[in-house]
Order: sequence, then C-alpha cells, then structure tokens
Amino acid sequence: MALKIGELAPDFTLTSHLERPVRLSDYRGKQNVVLVFFPLAWTPV
Repeated sequence: MALKIGELAPDFTLTSHLERPVRLSDYRGKQNVVLVFFPLAWTPV
C-alpha cells in the first residue's frame, strides 16, 4: 500500500534494540521519524 505525499502513515509497533515495543504513534506530533530498511548481509534482498 503506497502512501501519498502528506498522508499519515498507519500506526505500527516494532521492537527496539532494548527489546521494548515502540509505536509510531508514540512520536506523532513530537518529532520526525525516518524508517530505514537495511537487509542483513546474508539475505538475498
């Protein structure tokens, strides 16, 4: 599902490096969020 410019991203939860859940909505209206996908060296992506 592609987002249009200016459209809000849907909320999601990921696990932090400290093994704690982090939700996108925790940062909404507070700071900018940049999500980067970095494939592991042994994956075919």
